[in-house]
Amino acid sequence: MLNLASETPPSWTERACGALDEILLDHAHCEKKAAGGALRLLFSYPNQVFLQRPLADLAQEELTHFQQLLDILDARDIPFERQKPSPYAGKLHALVKPREPRRLTDLLLVCALIEARSCERMKCLSEAPIDAELQTFYKDLLASEARHHQLYVELACQVEPAETVRERLRELAEIEAGILAEGGPDVRLHS
Repeated sequence: MLNLASETPPSWTERACGALDEILLDHAHCEKKAAGGALRLLFSYPNQVFLQRPLADLAQEELTHFQQLLDILDARDIPFERQKPSPYAGKLHALVKPREPRRLTDLLLVCALIEARSCERMKCLSEAPIDAELQTFYKDLLASEARHHQLYVELACQVEPAETVRERLRELAEIEAGILAEGGPDVRLHS
């Protein structure tokens, strides 16, 4: 279960299919940021031993996805370049409480929601009228994205009681749905 409070409308998939080069470039940036985010947590919380191995493994997997996307971009003659990011992740990270242990819980849950939304959007792309190679690529990513979501939730449950985590996750998921409903002019994986 992805713990999302809203579903992606078909209009997002239509827009994404019409801007597939942008989506692929954005997705590459997202995978790189996901790896960096996991590493930042490792460095920010070195005494939280329970985070170390799972997040190191997750960061490696995210970097593998990044490399796969670089290969796809190369094969399609899409240059890897800077791209204006969606404000989505920044708005979610702005919700993180400043005091511990809630800060760590919120950081983990924000990551969980980003992974969940990525999984849901990748499912949309895996079923979209795009070429079979990309459909397969996105189908192959679904399990790992769902697993990443679940891992972040499980790690948060090691910081605070499970009921506290579930309640905060529901609260953040409602806000996340509102952030996506605002939309934006650019087509992004999280727009």
